[in-house]
Amino acid sequence: MCGIVGYIGPRQAAGLLLEGLRRMEYRGYDSAGIAVVNGHGLEITKAAGKVTMLELELEGKMPTGTLGIGHTRWATHGAPTTPNAHPHTDQSGRIAVIHNGIIENSSAIRKTLERRGHTFKSETDTEVLAHLVGEYYSGDLEEAVAAALREVDGAYGLAIISADEPGVLVAARKGSPLLVGVGENEWFVASDASPLLQYTRSVVYLDDGEMVVLSRDGYRVRNLETTRISKPVNQIEWDLAMVERNGYPHFMLKEICEQPESLHNTLRGHLLEEEGTARVTGLNLSDDQLKQVERIVITACGTSWHSALIGEYMLEEMARIPVEVEYASEFRYRNPVVDHRTLVIGISQSGETADTLAAIREAKRRGARTVGLVNVVGSTIAREVDGGIYLHAGPEVGVASTKAFTSQVAALALVTLRIARLRNLSILQGREFIQGLRLLPAQIARILERSSELEHLAERFLGTATNALYLGRGVNFPVALEGALKLKEISYIHAEGYPAAEMKHGPIALIDENMPVVFIAPKDAVHSKIVSNIEEVKARGGKVIALINEGDTEIERLADATFTIPVTLDLLTPILTSIPLQLLSYYVAVARGCNVDQPRNLAKSVTVE
Repeated sequence: MCGIVGYIGPRQAAGLLLEGLRRMEYRGYDSAGIAVVNGHGLEITKAAGKVTMLELELEGKMPTGTLGIGHTRWATHGAPTTPNAHPHTDQSGRIAVIHNGIIENSSAIRKTLERRGHTFKSETDTEVLAHLVGEYYSGDLEEAVAAALREVDGAYGLAIISADEPGVLVAARKGSPLLVGVGENEWFVASDASPLLQYTRSVVYLDDGEMVVLSRDGYRVRNLETTRISKPVNQIEWDLAMVERNGYPHFMLKEICEQPESLHNTLRGHLLEEEGTARVTGLNLSDDQLKQVERIVITACGTSWHSALIGEYMLEEMARIPVEVEYASEFRYRNPVVDHRTLVIGISQSGETADTLAAIREAKRRGARTVGLVNVVGSTIAREVDGGIYLHAGPEVGVASTKAFTSQVAALALVTLRIARLRNLSILQGREFIQGLRLLPAQIARILERSSELEHLAERFLGTATNALYLGRGVNFPVALEGALKLKEISYIHAEGYPAAEMKHGPIALIDENMPVVFIAPKDAVHSKIVSNIEEVKARGGKVIALINEGDTEIERLADATFTIPVTLDLLTPILTSIPLQLLSYYVAVARGCNVDQPRNLAKSVTVE
């Protein structure tokens, strides 16, 4: 979850590293630091808090040197303090390490090293790793790193430099993402592409168990033994402008407003209207193989899990195939029933979510066919699954996922359409579904044009709230879960999502005149049922905000406030109903003075358990 950046080349490293940390701050913002080889030794500066605190520490005293590493931290071992900030050094102070991941046997290694006379300044597992590298160092940093890593258990993406080898940077990965940027006589290493885009779009993706040695002459990749590995150079399709705010006050608002385009990009090239089906060749599954699938398991975490629930409704309704949705963090630790007749779909915006990756690997081990729905090209999940669909939503920097969520639902719609047409869906029904999908970007644009209405609703009903309920039925129950998640993760208001009918089985006890209740209530097959649920809330004094279709006078009469959305097919309503809920949470968080893009305790890419 932490962000790593390293550089070797002709430029001054410190400013480049600092800018890279700013671009990666969504990966963690508990502390930050840099280390630069300055010709005499290591110059290390670090600070607790966001990257701006590191900038203040560096103001007027930027280190000089053309080799360096930088880190922005999401705390795992040890509190977010300056002593626990990376980089960490070995016993000599001549070797510096930055690390993303968890060294699971660090306590045992620490005790062994302490018996040998080592003293530690922090609570972190990373400092233990630095000391272990130093213990093995005898003039060859590459071999010292390899020897140390052969002793550690756990996950790591790391970069290491030594004052005694001013022309070498060593990096390695196991379970945490890492890539190499290939520039003009300069080389980079980073957790993701965002720090590199200003300098190069040529990258090499490292796989688990691989090390890279960067020097002023180039780079080479090897394993932890001595075997050299040949790796292809890939081109990143994103550009620098896509990871900047471009005039928006926050990345989250920018990404909400990009959804007409991001959804269009997800669907582009996949819809075959004449045949009433979807082209999904990236799944690497023939029609015969898809017909042989007897069961589908979708696994994901967080917002991606909510999109998976919507996919379950779609697939079971349209394709009439059994679907289970599993938290990836639970799937990996039980004894799941999957085999060669099971299709396992993993969903992850980053393509690096540790639990989802582990779930995919477990499914493959048991013989299941695996598919990934990911947004980041070249990510680990994308490389390890049997096939998949790239979302093409563009980079998502805001920690709270918005455009990736709607693109995930759209990608699930494409998979659903393809399977349903092979099983039972008529060509006319397929064409109708495609027409509904094609209309969605313009319908989202219409919702976004009325964002000021949602800003007013946020101030009126949620600005002073301490709790909120989100209720939906059918395919919009997962939207209630997602709306509640958005509110609590960026505004810190406690919120819960429920199926509307379940309100009577407990949550109704919470309802009084101070409780805002958000109903997702399009005019669908269960509309009359949700009207009854609204009546029950009103009878107990609750304040009702309802998302409704245009012309729904019945709910408009009952609710304290409404927001209308365009009419679409029932199974596609989650893509439209989620947009107002994203904006509601955004405006509440802004009004409360919260850090929208970097909510406390969270990070964008969850690469540790």
